[in-house]
Amino acid sequence: MSVITVGMADFKTAASPDLLLTAGLGSCIGICIHDPFLKVGGMAHIMLPTANGSMGGNPAKYADTALELLLKAIIGMGANKTRLKAKMAGGAQMFSFPGKPPVLKIGDRNAEAVEQELKRYGIPLLAADVGGSFGRTIHFDVGTGELRIRTINHGEKVV
Repeated sequence: MSVITVGMADFKTAASPDLLLTAGLGSCIGICIHDPFLKVGGMAHIMLPTANGSMGGNPAKYADTALELLLKAIIGMGANKTRLKAKMAGGAQMFSFPGKPPVLKIGDRNAEAVEQELKRYGIPLLAADVGGSFGRTIHFDVGTGELRIRTINHGEKVV
């Protein structure tokens, strides 16, 4: 078994028994998709909701373009789109100022964008651990679909 690290604005695929890991999810979203029958899947570390037609940058950075890349890669491994399931974590509001409303709400916008893209592709979102004001590190087991979420001062959970 290997642990495959997914960097910021990056995506990777894996087959069981390998695990996918991403650290430092603040306002970013870690989206995990797998085919429970074939035991393959992938993870993307998404930074922003939409590319807005700007393809000059890294497409793995945006919810709309990263999901498309991730799905193509997973289907390329033999996964069946009708069996795909998703889980996600992140989307925190990392910065706030006393007496001021949250600015930009990137975390919320990222989570909404990922949910919209999953609906567009017809992929059910089985679990989400989003929001709050704390960062997360996630481990995804593509074989079992288990998403382990660790936080500083907020413990660990498995969804």
